[in-house]
Amino acid sequence: MRVGRFLFPFIMAFSLLIPSAAQQTATSPQAAQYLRQALAALDGSTSVSDVTLTGTAQRIAGSDDETGTATLKAIAGASRMDLNLSSGPRSEIRNISGGSPAGSWSGPDGVSHAISFHNLMTEPAWFFPAFPITHGLSSRYVATYVGHETRDEQAVEHVTIAQTSAVQTPAGAPTMGRLSQMDFFLDSTTFLPAAVTFNIHPDNDAGLDIPIEIRFSDYRAVNGVRVPFHVQKFLNNGLILDLEFHSAVLNSGLSAGAF
Repeated sequence: MRVGRFLFPFIMAFSLLIPSAAQQTATSPQAAQYLRQALAALDGSTSVSDVTLTGTAQRIAGSDDETGTATLKAIAGASRMDLNLSSGPRSEIRNISGGSPAGSWSGPDGVSHAISFHNLMTEPAWFFPAFPITHGLSSRYVATYVGHETRDEQAVEHVTIAQTSAVQTPAGAPTMGRLSQMDFFLDSTTFLPAAVTFNIHPDNDAGLDIPIEIRFSDYRAVNGVRVPFHVQKFLNNGLILDLEFHSAVLNSGLSAGAF
């Protein structure tokens, strides 16, 4: 993923000052409990294999502010976002379900650009929280409970997840745990995810963290599953994508080949 020129004056390294999942060796019982409660609040006993969300999008990049339509699709481990904006179509595809993570993006010119490997370590379906939470409960991840917090005047439970790896990281290089870490902020009453944060990085510098925040709201029940119909994406605390969904289709039979 490329970083726009408007970011360079104020990009800075983003470091956590609290214990993170990337620094732990085993999932804490309290973190696992909260993640299970969040998953139960999202989908109850319903098994979700795929999701397709359609609606409107507002994209903001520096002085550019445009609107259009959006279609987002996901399975566990893969996602596709297609925007049809006033400047033209934009797409982003991520797939970590196979042996080697892969991803690409394209703009109005239709030229495909590969997403850097180090930007493919977090869960692709950032817009559908049930999938990353399910991954966070798997044996490949370590989950850590950070604590009870107030975020945007909302009481939340802060839980982090990160992938584990037996591969020794070279000195000075970012670890798999750091590159894959996602922080969930769960409503303390409903346990529905209010937000998730993670980092992206310039194509040529995996060690430089650029914070991303996803905010979820307007949860609606679709076939027994709670789906956020309003999703906002922030980069360095600035809104870059505002999605308002009108339709959510679950379990339509999407496969990894669609990504």
